[in-house]
Amino acid sequence: MRPGHWHLTEDVDGFLDRAGDFLQSRPALHTLPLTVTAAVRDRGAGAYAAGAPIFGWLERGGEVRAAFFRTPPHRLVLTPLAAGEADALAAHLAGLGYPLPGVSGDRDTATAFARAWQRHRGPRPLLHERQRLYRLGALTSPEPLPEGRGRVAGEQDREQLMRWYHEFVDAIGEVPSSDASSWADTRIANGRIRLWQTPDGVPVSMAGTTAMVAGQIRVAPVYTPAHLRGRGYAAAATVEVSRAALAAGAREVVLFADLANRTSNGLYQRIGYRRVTDFALYDFARSEPEAS
Repeated sequence: MRPGHWHLTEDVDGFLDRAGDFLQSRPALHTLPLTVTAAVRDRGAGAYAAGAPIFGWLERGGEVRAAFFRTPPHRLVLTPLAAGEADALAAHLAGLGYPLPGVSGDRDTATAFARAWQRHRGPRPLLHERQRLYRLGALTSPEPLPEGRGRVAGEQDREQLMRWYHEFVDAIGEVPSSDASSWADTRIANGRIRLWQTPDGVPVSMAGTTAMVAGQIRVAPVYTPAHLRGRGYAAAATVEVSRAALAAGAREVVLFADLANRTSNGLYQRIGYRRVTDFALYDFARSEPEAS
C-alpha cells in the first residue's frame, strides 16, 4: 500500500475545506478534531499565545484518509492510522524539525506514532493516560437522585466556574486550553455549563458540553470538588447536560473517561453511555522547545 501524501497548513478554513467531510463521516470517533477546529475557527489562530495551531491531512487516491491537529502547547491529536502511516507522519514531522510534547489518538495509532517518534526523533514516550470514548445510548437517570436540582450556570456563577476550571485542569494534569475567565465567559454566554445545586442553592458539581458539530456534542468537563464526591452529584450533573444535548438535537452525545478511574467509568455506563473505542495519551520524555 502506498503511504499517500501528508499536507500541512496553519489555515483552519483550508483544512476544513479539504478534510471536513472526512471528519464528519465519523462524528463520534472524530469528536476532538471536529470540536477543536470549530473552536479555532471561532476564536481565530491569533488567540493561541503558545503558537499557531497546525493541521494536516493524509491524501491517497485523491481522497482524505486521515487527519491531525495540534494547538500548542498541547499534544498532537491523530485520527486512526495504520502503523506505516503513523511512521511516515512521524518521519515527515521530524524531518521538518517540528517539536512535539506528546501524542493522543486511538490506542493503536497513538502507540504506533509514539514508537515511531522515538525512532525518528529520540524522546522516550511515557504513557500519560488511557481513556475510553463513550457514546450515549438510552439515557437513564440514576435512582435515587441526590437532593437538589440542576440549572444552567449564569453570570452569578462566574467566579465559581473559574475556580473549578483551574481545579479540574490541575486534577487531570493538563495545560489549560484558555484562560479561566474566557473559558467561563464563553460557556455562560452559550449556556453550555449545567450545575447541580443542593436544596439551599449551593452549587456542588458542574458538567459542560462542546458546541454541536456534525450532529454530535461532547460532554466535557465533568467536575465535582474532592470533598463533595461520592454523593451522586456528578451523575446528576452529567444527566442534566446529556438531556440538554439531546434536546438541542444532537444525534450523538459522547464523552471521554480516564480508564484508571473506575468510579467515573461505572457512573457513565449506569446512565447509558456505551464504549466506542479506547484512546491513549503519551508524553515525550525529553523536553523539546517550541518553534518560535
